[in-house]
Amino acid sequence: MLVEATEADLALIRTWRNHPRVRDTHFYTREITPEQHLGWWATVERGDRKVLIFHYRDRPAGVVHFGQFDQAEGSAHWGFFLDIEGLEERRELLGAWLQLEQEAVDHAFDVLGLTWLRGETLTDNTVVRQLHKRFGFTESPVFEREVDGVTHQAVVTEMHADSRSARRR
Repeated sequence: MLVEATEADLALIRTWRNHPRVRDTHFYTREITPEQHLGWWATVERGDRKVLIFHYRDRPAGVVHFGQFDQAEGSAHWGFFLDIEGLEERRELLGAWLQLEQEAVDHAFDVLGLTWLRGETLTDNTVVRQLHKRFGFTESPVFEREVDGVTHQAVVTEMHADSRSARRR
């Protein structure tokens, strides 16, 4: 289940995002400070982003976020991260990961009404790239992006509403 994040969720979100294995899968790998986190939350409150808490087996278990909305194209970028520590401890990581991906895709097209859903994935994050392919995302050619003086190689993963509909039939 996905529910809109509130200010009461901020500490949990920051804890999950700062887990070393989560940080390693993002362009910005440094620990998020409380001040940075509050600045990010301000963009959420302005409506620039949608942030949802993912619940798995009735427990908060991750975050799905949508941003970079393009009304003309009907597109947005998305990303996610999970409560790695808690889910592994309960041996629920794989099941939660699969359910989060499905619920996020459904939310993007069925609730937000998007035509295109896009994300950026580091090229060495092969597990996530395989998961996205399993759900029907396609990849762009590799590109480089610099964040904080560090160059990363990544791909854009994307899905069109029509290809999603065709896969569901």
